[in-house]
This record gives sequence, structure tokens and C-alpha cells, in this order.
Amino acid sequence: MGKASHQDGVKIAGVELKRGQYLRSYRKLAADLAYKEGRGTREYSLRTIKKAIDKLVNAERVNVKETEQGTLFTILNYSKYQGSDSNEKESVNTLNSELNTNGKRTVNNNKNAKNARINKNKDIRSKLKFETHHLQLAELLFKKIKENNPNAKKPNLESWADTFRKIMEIDKKPGKEIQDLILWSQQHHFWYKNILSADKLRKQFDRLQLEMKDDRNKPYKNNVIQIPNYGGEDDGKGSEGNENPSGAFGNVKLYK
Repeated sequence: MGKASHQDGVKIAGVELKRGQYLRSYRKLAADLAYKEGRGTREYSLRTIKKAIDKLVNAERVNVKETEQGTLFTILNYSKYQGSDSNEKESVNTLNSELNTNGKRTVNNNKNAKNARINKNKDIRSKLKFETHHLQLAELLFKKIKENNPNAKKPNLESWADTFRKIMEIDKKPGKEIQDLILWSQQHHFWYKNILSADKLRKQFDRLQLEMKDDRNKPYKNNVIQIPNYGGEDDGKGSEGNENPSGAFGNVKLYK
């Protein structure tokens, strides 16, 4: 209101203004109305500014016209407002009220969107139905990968654990077989560079089992020293398929 032209004939950016007119872009208007927040300043969004102006237009207090130099604001009944401080304050207060209301709504919407993302992530985690021994297999795989590559980036172990759950529940693979395959693949001259996730282990599971079986039938193959048989089919103790985790991380055996 205070920046509107007080007389006819004033030229700004080549546009001749009439009394009660103001030439300004919405972006610069947002900068003009910046407010302090904390240690810095914050500007209203262009959307908030436009909504506030639209309400003044609907209330027949302001007219707007787009020009090449910016938006031309015309204050209706300018002489009336000039003659009354209370009317001018009322108009200014109306604009500020609209900006504050819309500004708070924008902040709340941003908070709601953030909370929605957080809740979505929680929902994803809640859908993972893995148990402790599935997570231990995920940790074992990453531990062996880390031994081969100390710079390996830590994965989403919960997602890996859910993959191991699927291997056991859907693919019907015993935990003992999964454990042995993890240990074998991570010291194999080829597979340790290719099995870098639970999903990749699941995808190659059957092929890996066949190659591991071939290796175990020979003391040496391709200059690769074979790992011990951790209680498999040749130990004579009937322990194959035992699904009770031993919890022994010291010797990396989860299943006896």
C-alpha cells in the first residue's frame, strides 16, 4: 500500500503508472515480505503470495494485470484508503493475515509430507517378517564380503534378512545349506566377486550348490583350497538340515 504511486504519470521500467498502482514481480514481492525466523530470514513461497493476492482480488480491493515488466497491481478505492489510516491498516493486515495463514499451512503440509515418508518407511520395515537367524545369515554374508573388501558399503541388512527368509520359507533351502554356500562362495576365486548381496545369492543358489559339490569331491580345484564340511552329508552325525542356529559367531558357524 505504502509503495503504490501517489500520483499519475510516474514511470517505472518504462511503464507509466497511475495513482494507486504498483509494479512488482511476485518473486520480488516475496523478497519484500521476507520475515525473520531463528537467526535468518525466510520468504513466503510464490504460491502463498499469489493465494493472498487472489483473496484481495476476490474482495475487490486489488486488481492485477500481467505486463512484460512485471505484475501491475492497482489498489481499488485508493483515495479512500489514503484518507483513512484505519482502512489502510485493515488492508495491510488482511494481506499479512493471508500470508501467515497460508505460510503456516505450507509448513504444516511439509511436516505432514515428511511424517508420511517416515511412516511409509516404518510400514516397509514392518512388512519384513524375518527372524533372528535370518538376520544372522545376512550379517554373516556381509562379514565375509567385508573380509574380501574392507571398503564394502554396509547394505540394508534387514532387507537381506528378509531375502534369506524367502530362501528358507519359499525356496525350501535349509539354513545349514545357506550358511555353507555363503562361506564357500566368499572364498571362491570367481564367486566372491559376484555374490555381493543376498538377492544375488538367491538367484545363483542352485548353480552355486552344484559347483560347491564338485569342489568338495576334490581336495583341490583350480588352486582353491576347500573349506571344511561343516556337519554336512559326510559327517555321519545326521545333522544336515538342522535349523537351530548355534549362535556361534566366533567360528562363523550359525548351524551345526
